[in-house]
Amino acid sequence: MTHELERQIEELRAELRNAVDPCERRQIEAELDLAQAEMALAMAELDGRVDAEPPF
Repeated sequence: MTHELERQIEELRAELRNAVDPCERRQIEAELDLAQAEMALAMAELDGRVDAEPPF
């Protein structure tokens, strides 16, 4: 999972470097933010800093 997220983040960064259109840049930035948040959560789960199970 994290390998796929790492690859997705790198691809989004490359797209962002090449994006000229402001609308496209905003969309890519939003996707990149989401992917980075997913990566942070995945890493926290692996480190045991957060519980992956729902509280109920």
